Amino acid sequence: MRPRPFPWSVLLLVVSRAVAAQGSASLPYRDPHRTVAKRAQDLLRRMTPEEKFWQLFMIPGDLDDPAHDYSHGIFGLQVSANDSTPDAARAQAVRINAIQRYFVERTRLGIPIIPFAEALHGLAQPGATAFPQAIALAATWDTALVAQVAGAIARETESRGVRQVLSPVLNLARDVRWGRVEETYGEDPVLAAAMGRAFVGAFERAGVVTTPKHFVANVGDGGRDSYPIDADERLLSETYFPPFESVIRQAGARSVMTAYNSVDGAPATENHWLLTDVLKRHWGFSGFVISDAAATGGATVLHMTELSTATAAQHALEAGLDVVFQSSYEQYRPYWDAFRRGLIPAAVIDSAVARVLRVKLGLGLFEHPYVLPDSAAFWNGHATHRALALEAAREGIVLLRNERGVLPLRDTLRSVAVIGVDAVEARLGGYSGPGNHVVSMLDGFRAKLGSGAVRFAPGPGRVARALATVPPAALRSDSGGLSVPGLAAQYFDNIALDGAPRIVRRDDGVDVGWTLASPGPGFARDWYSARWSGSLVVPAGGARLLGV
Repeated sequence: MRPRPFPWSVLLLVVSRAVAAQGSASLPYRDPHRTVAKRAQDLLRRMTPEEKFWQLFMIPGDLDDPAHDYSHGIFGLQVSANDSTPDAARAQAVRINAIQRYFVERTRLGIPIIPFAEALHGLAQPGATAFPQAIALAATWDTALVAQVAGAIARETESRGVRQVLSPVLNLARDVRWGRVEETYGEDPVLAAAMGRAFVGAFERAGVVTTPKHFVANVGDGGRDSYPIDADERLLSETYFPPFESVIRQAGARSVMTAYNSVDGAPATENHWLLTDVLKRHWGFSGFVISDAAATGGATVLHMTELSTATAAQHALEAGLDVVFQSSYEQYRPYWDAFRRGLIPAAVIDSAVARVLRVKLGLGLFEHPYVLPDSAAFWNGHATHRALALEAAREGIVLLRNERGVLPLRDTLRSVAVIGVDAVEARLGGYSGPGNHVVSMLDGFRAKLGSGAVRFAPGPGRVARALATVPPAALRSDSGGLSVPGLAAQYFDNIALDGAPRIVRRDDGVDVGWTLASPGPGFARDWYSARWSGSLVVPAGGARLLGV
């Protein structure tokens, strides 16, 4: 057999890559013996404008779409789980490792990402343990138990490679009509601060960044979500600030999420007093501030304080925002436009990027970017975690009244009525994963008492009788002496139907959803009135119910 020629080209390639890797490893920002601050500064001075921008942009996503260019890196990705089998945790760890490997080994500077997820009362992914919602955890009045719960969630989270959670919610539940009450620790700032410290401390000690939210006062009068907040400095300082200040000063939270609402006339995402004066200067917060999803551009459509997303990005970063959180890759363009056009001062950009880099370095991601899938599989719905979830659920039960001693239910009961659709839906609460072996209340009663002893009725349900909008065919109005379909509409630029209408037109009916807009050009979105005139033609065939 003739000897095969030695592949010198392959050897040269291997050697060149080894030399390059050795050279890269010798760079100051790669040296774990240097301080985090010095490493961050060394890395920062090596970055291009594109690389700096992408460290300030976070989205849900992965590497599956070849049209998405991540060659400049990115702050982090919310990687969805695409496996619902019993091996879900291992599969997600493998997937996050593969994504992390791209950024560490194939981008110019090898800056790892921060994979992030929701973990309000359990990692919101298949296979993870579902614990009682935050409002139930608060009802335990047991900070040690809440710290145990948070520690268990952190183990499941970190073992999959997720290094930041968008939790906890530290807003106060001051109005039960607010749809997010279940996510909070209740209405009391002292209790919310104590529970927040227990939750945040456990995560941060486990090497997972927490993101207390939504800074600040996310709920308005009447339970309106993300409503404008007019609260003086004393009310904010005495009531709404303490939970946030506590977890930052005492528990080491490394991230904060801004709110959608405005505070004293300025969007929370652009509020210099909140983000810079209070949070960073007065409280000494050294981590990074992220927006709520799509909140930065919300100044153009919700608050109406900006003419463009680019200027909204400029003013947000100047105010103290560090990272823009959006919902898709394509949405980066107007934010990059603000960077590209030089709207944001270089010092502001560098300050924000340095905050991100210091956290990434502090997490040890440059030295240990990958996780062990076997560890993720081990903690996947672990038996001790399920037992802890049961204990927390029991401790969170509050019995307000026990008339005639009906509880606990006696074994001699012959018949129990279970009424309501909640009994069969087994809902785990907002921001939940699918849970493991979920049991509905109805199934639980039947397992305990026997199917023959349990009688179920859905009751009226949660939704009232279905209503239909009056169709255009049933509406008539006069037009030049002729009866035509629809209604004659008049719009006034005041709220009292005074003077001449500014717009006169014909509408098919009264069925509008302007929400953040106005009925037409020249109208303020919150200062107008309307009058519709015409006749209602009632169809034959019996009585009709008419409501407004």
